Amino acid sequence: MTAFNLNVSSHCLSSRKPEHPGIFLERCYLKPLNISQSELARLLGISRRRVHEIIKGQRAISADTAIRLARHFQTTPMFWLEKQQLWELYDASRRFAREGGK
Repeated sequence: MTAFNLNVSSHCLSSRKPEHPGIFLERCYLKPLNISQSELARLLGISRRRVHEIIKGQRAISADTAIRLARHFQTTPMFWLEKQQLWELYDASRRFAREGGK
């Protein structure tokens, strides 16, 4: 088996912290459009708790949520999933670095 060495922090990510997709959702969509978390939950057909946890960065945007957001805001599911994945890669690389790369 061949060894595979990937330096995630220097090759895949910039040093700049990405914005959590929930914070982005609130900043770029909810506030400008004057949509409350409760209203978004109703529009998407999901629970208020789910929306709240996404906005607070306590919950990831799932494929299901990405589809619902894309349909409502006329974006693509990949738009939301890429934001989520970038956040997860950043978070994982920071944890990896704190553990000494183990």
